[in-house]
Amino acid sequence: MTGSLVQVCLDEPPRVASVGVGVHGTGSLRDVFRLPDLWQLHLYRYAGELTVDGVVHAIRPGHVSLAPPGALVQYRYRGRSEHLYAHLELPQSGEQLTVPLMQNAGAQAPMLSGLLQQAVAVAPRSQARASAEVWAALWRVAELAAPSGEGAERAHNPVAAAVAHVEAHLAGPLSVPEVAEAAGVSHNHLIRLFRAETGGTVVAYIRRRRMEQARHLLRESTLSIPAVAASVGIGDLQAFNKACRRELGASPRSIRAGG
Repeated sequence: MTGSLVQVCLDEPPRVASVGVGVHGTGSLRDVFRLPDLWQLHLYRYAGELTVDGVVHAIRPGHVSLAPPGALVQYRYRGRSEHLYAHLELPQSGEQLTVPLMQNAGAQAPMLSGLLQQAVAVAPRSQARASAEVWAALWRVAELAAPSGEGAERAHNPVAAAVAHVEAHLAGPLSVPEVAEAAGVSHNHLIRLFRAETGGTVVAYIRRRRMEQARHLLRESTLSIPAVAASVGIGDLQAFNKACRRELGASPRSIRAGG
């Protein structure tokens, strides 16, 4: 590692030692640790601070970090903090790519989130499939820093910006005017753009993504049902139960049990 850059080789799939949803900041607002042999890939859903070998990096929702093996890692939280993570081994030889240790994934955050969530879901059944999903996510992370006209065009796409904002704020209150402001367009203009590009509404997208995330957490994590509800922006358990039955066809307990 040099300063805030790391050198990675992605010529072959990684060996994924662990992948999952990390929840921190509930018992202690500080974690310090070191993984001697494993890279750490994290996609964040909270604001905080990461220090790697003495270099401080601000954490924001939608940011992604890739810390090298042996690095001394320190996290500072501001309360309950959730992220997707993968701990992995990378090839030691091959073409070396230079990647910032911390990056804002921007419009690519939903894609990264989907890849890592898929890795979490398939890991118990197929380590090879989990490695393939994490490998794809790593290539996305490596390409974030690569300048290209296509990437710049995506970054300034209001619908992509709106989707990225929604994905980064599923746990909080979300309104269409707020999402439109984050995307840099008016409320009505975002509604028209969103329907033209996706065929649906912003409100329907928020509802669907919250329920997809809820189903994922109920099946793949050990979070309590109230914590799952809070993590998708539904603080009322009765409302969460009704939403699960309406959108997913079963109660939260049934979904957790595999229904």
